[in-house]
Amino acid sequence: MIEDQPRRRRHGGRSGNARRSSSFQLDQMPWRIPVNTDRPTEPLDEEGVARIHDAAMRILEEIGVEFYHDEALALFKKAGCTVEGTNVRMGRDWVMEMVGKAPPSFTLTPRNPDRAVTIGGKHMVFVNVSSPPNYFDLETGKTPGTREQCANLLKLTQYFNCIHIAGGYPVEPVDVHASVRHLDVLFDKLTLTDKVCHAYSLGKERVEDVFEMVRIAGGLSHEEFEATPRMYTNINSTSPLKHDTPMIDGYLRCVRRGQAAVVTPFTLAGAMAPVTMAGAVAQSIAEGLCIIALAQYVRPGAPCGFGTFTSNVDMKSGAPAFGTPEYMRATQMTGQLARFYGLPLRSSGSCAANVPDGQAMWETSNSLWAAVQSGTNMVYHAAGWLEGGLIASPEKFIMDCEVLQQIERYFEPATYASTPEDLAVDAIREVGPAGHFFGTRHTEERYEKAFYQPFLSDWRNYEGWRLSGAVWTAERAHKMFKDIIGSFQPPPMDPGIREELEAFVARRKAEGGAPTDF
Repeated sequence: MIEDQPRRRRHGGRSGNARRSSSFQLDQMPWRIPVNTDRPTEPLDEEGVARIHDAAMRILEEIGVEFYHDEALALFKKAGCTVEGTNVRMGRDWVMEMVGKAPPSFTLTPRNPDRAVTIGGKHMVFVNVSSPPNYFDLETGKTPGTREQCANLLKLTQYFNCIHIAGGYPVEPVDVHASVRHLDVLFDKLTLTDKVCHAYSLGKERVEDVFEMVRIAGGLSHEEFEATPRMYTNINSTSPLKHDTPMIDGYLRCVRRGQAAVVTPFTLAGAMAPVTMAGAVAQSIAEGLCIIALAQYVRPGAPCGFGTFTSNVDMKSGAPAFGTPEYMRATQMTGQLARFYGLPLRSSGSCAANVPDGQAMWETSNSLWAAVQSGTNMVYHAAGWLEGGLIASPEKFIMDCEVLQQIERYFEPATYASTPEDLAVDAIREVGPAGHFFGTRHTEERYEKAFYQPFLSDWRNYEGWRLSGAVWTAERAHKMFKDIIGSFQPPPMDPGIREELEAFVARRKAEGGAPTDF
């Protein structure tokens, strides 16, 4: 089903471009937050959940996790944990007490409050591709990312209603110096989109700059900014069993300012984690829970999420593999553990394919449906990811959005309701064994909304497809990308707020931005 929501101003997509009748208009589904009503897939029985939990607790109690951050070490020591150098061991009772303080859900409210999203419960929100250093489209091939390409992917993020969060940089604009890259990309993100934003935890300057830019864009006082989560960070552990300085620093800054913090251990079975998926999941749980416990010690009730990025490597080459059967099971298993701890879950729409082809779509579909089956609340990289996260592609972005819309449709009651009208016994009686249903009143009253209508798929037969030019899916997506970019209009922003953002960016650039040499 889809959560009931009041009538809202629409931005992007068909409604966002309605002011220009000559502009490209895609007949996409409206903005809404999907609610996953399916029972989650649970490969583990209660004893299996208990065994993985116990293994994670033993890792924390007996082996410990390395924390390369002096303040974090001091906090753990103050809390009564065992700190030896950079190694921290902690008792399970303390961990569970702290984790129990985390809220089961929280709401992120961006500059446009109509774009607020709830993370937790049965809600399921989709995030754009984030962080690839390279870009691919059918014209350019694979190239290093640029600011223009990053901005175009942000336009797709805003345009598609099935994308709910503007996550990290959709592609790294390597043509912008790293010291000021965050300033330019956040300016583009805040002016080209009105959706929830993200901060990379890569040094205090970057995080603090994002805080201030999000605050300015929302027209908020400092008190209003800190009163409710307005943005979030996502950090990764350095598997196996390490948390590094910049990630911890940014994480704690978000926690202290009342912003959301997600931790996602990146555990690849066979390389950075045990070759068994149960062992890899147990290690992932340990790496994530220890820093969530730290967050709750610092600020009880801080909005925290647990992320899973447990997959496997190709044992022939060592290359990461995604969308595999093992990835799906690990995601489902982690979903069970997240519910056991009462934490919102983040997973990903990932693949290892190098171009937007069949492999890309079956691996991503496996990942996305694993997210559905696991009860995931936040799906990172839901649109646009290629080459194991090394490439962002607009064609793949649009192809993925077709899948995301189908998932949203899948949750609608219309696909499984069972009222007398749905059961259609009278219509079956009317047609009998010798007729057809095309012309019945039952069909005529429902046909327009009876089934999902694709915006990218081509349902014609081979002859019809060939007569129309024999355009393959990625080619159709490329043309759609060009049409969207050519007609895109950004969401409205008060001119005074835009000027204040511009002034902040100019000042911080003059000050040198963020340090890049340590």
